[in-house]
Amino acid sequence: MQIIVVGCGNVGSTLTEQLSKEGHNIAVIDAKGERLKRVTDSCDVLGVLGNGATYSVQMEAGIEEADLLIAVTDSDEMNMLCCLIAKKAGNCHTIARVRNPVYGMEIEFIKEELGLAMVINPEAAAATAIARLLKFPSAIEVDTFAKGRVELSKLRLQPDNILVGCCLKDISSKLHCDVLVCTVERGEEVIIPDGNFSLREKDLISVVASTRNIIQFFKKMGMATGRVKDALIVGGGSTAYYLARQLLAMGIKLKIVERDRDRCEQLSELLPQASIIHGDGTDRSVLMEEGLEKAQAFISLTNVDEENIMLSLFAKSVSKAKLVTRVHRIAYDEMIGSLDIGSIIYPRYTTAENILRYVRAMSNSLGSNVETLYKLIGDKAEALEFWIHEKSPVVGVPLQEMNLKPNILLACINRRNSVIIPGGQDMIQVGDTVVVVTTNTGLHDIRDILR
Repeated sequence: MQIIVVGCGNVGSTLTEQLSKEGHNIAVIDAKGERLKRVTDSCDVLGVLGNGATYSVQMEAGIEEADLLIAVTDSDEMNMLCCLIAKKAGNCHTIARVRNPVYGMEIEFIKEELGLAMVINPEAAAATAIARLLKFPSAIEVDTFAKGRVELSKLRLQPDNILVGCCLKDISSKLHCDVLVCTVERGEEVIIPDGNFSLREKDLISVVASTRNIIQFFKKMGMATGRVKDALIVGGGSTAYYLARQLLAMGIKLKIVERDRDRCEQLSELLPQASIIHGDGTDRSVLMEEGLEKAQAFISLTNVDEENIMLSLFAKSVSKAKLVTRVHRIAYDEMIGSLDIGSIIYPRYTTAENILRYVRAMSNSLGSNVETLYKLIGDKAEALEFWIHEKSPVVGVPLQEMNLKPNILLACINRRNSVIIPGGQDMIQVGDTVVVVTTNTGLHDIRDILR
């Protein structure tokens, strides 16, 4: 596909890198030469210097032949204008990043009137991911499929965990709940395991199951299953606002610490049920005064990655709170993993996943659609949900007879709201949604799982 990306910031550069890896022809537009050069030096893409909202610059980038334009500059208005011009100049599909909460209630109107294929809000998407984590505080990551009926949860095995030393084929009989371990991270290695694989302490495992069974799974291991009752948030930006709305609706008591007085007043009006504290969230005495030691969840959402990391380290040292840390720069990825500070949220990945799902759905074969896509371990593994809407080579064939590519695991079948963890005799039917976990990134269609 011919794709134009306007904006070479965190999200734009991540998107460009991932779409380029998948074999698409990419042109990137940015008004800042340094950012543009950084992307074109690292990826084999065309760089166009200039204002992406101008007809001449879009023509230079090849808008007349483009299949899709993605506008992810720092300005919502600029992104919408880019998409409007692209529709007129090239009649292509368009995706805009729109972040300001002011537009939150008008997204459907904007999408329809501007003819947008998708509107992306990184802050709202990050807030939704955090809210999922607070429903299952024992998990490091939680992703959902089949409209929330299937959960994929990641957790680290501590030395006293009953799964340490256990073969995967014995888990269901040992715990009496239907779950499937689909990936194991062991040091730098990422493994799609088989039934004979044996788990070790410190393994980071991803488990897929129905919502009911995943709760039973955590209970059998003596881990917390209920949502948190209260949360302390440091940083009162857009993500905190979107998150607060979701947490308050879930009945979770909330405190937000924000250093800007004007923003505190705004939040007090927008979130009357929350406690808004005017103070420096990096001041330990402020956090202790606001009850950090007894808090069930601590979420660091300042605009500085280093502050967020240090805050979570401090919270870990004085409390047993569920920790969630927002980090924008992926350069810290390996270092953060060694710190064991709970759940890390990368907004650029959350946004890129949503857009990649749409791109793959555009370029899929006729037999299936990519409904959901998650990057499980950075770029090392993916979990995809395919909707099977036509008969294809995978339909009606027992799984044990399928000639699957290496490192492919059929983790789950959702059939008429019934969740199946498949065995060798199970078959895929038309109308199913199927969750596939793989280290072979770039699947577009369910047929791609076959040799």
